[in-house]
Formats: sequence, C-alpha cells, structure tokens
Amino acid sequence: MPTVKLPVKKGDQVQIITGKDRSKRGRVRRGRVLQVRPDEGRLVVEGVNMQKKAQRQSQKIRQGGVIEKPGPIHVSNVMLVCPNCDSPTRAQRVQRDEGRRVRVCRKCKKDIDTD
Repeated sequence: MPTVKLPVKKGDQVQIITGKDRSKRGRVRRGRVLQVRPDEGRLVVEGVNMQKKAQRQSQKIRQGGVIEKPGPIHVSNVMLVCPNCDSPTRAQRVQRDEGRRVRVCRKCKKDIDTD
C-alpha cells in the first residue's frame, strides 16, 4: 500500500467523529495524536480505542498483569481541531512566500503549523 500524506501530525489535537469513542451525549471526545502510521492510514490517539493486553512480568516490567494501551484508529474517523478557533476543521495546504508548505484552517484561515 503506498504511503499517503495525512492531514494530521504527531502532537495535534483531533476530535473523534465516528466509532465507539465518538462524543457521547453532547460531550466532545478529543485527544492528542501519539503516533502516526501513514503506510496503514491509521493514528494512535491518547485515551481512544483502549485495548487490554496480558503482560508477563520481566526484568524491564516489574509488575505483570493486564495493562491498557491505546490502539490505532483509521484517519477517516478523526477530524483535526484548529488550535486558533478551537473547532474541528479540514486542513488546507498552502505554500508560503519562503517556499515552505503549511497547513491552514479552512474556517479561520490561520496557520495550524507554528513551527
């Protein structure tokens, strides 16, 4: 499967729009992106799609037992949250005068990338 350029990066805040972890009863379910897997088209978001795993005790892991860790979800199930206007939006890629490409919020027209 070819690598696809995803609209989200590690550290971005995203909103879950579909699936079992989407907003429940009006509350918005948001989280930070911990890992991006562009070859699979998936992301790992903190606190979303929690999976249980039986972990055996070892020298590295002193306490064995059942641990919970976030699992990957498809990129189509999340929407990028603009840090400026704090609303879920699609990102537009624009080339600036210096020649670098930045992501721009389609709602407030401000830069999402503040590198």
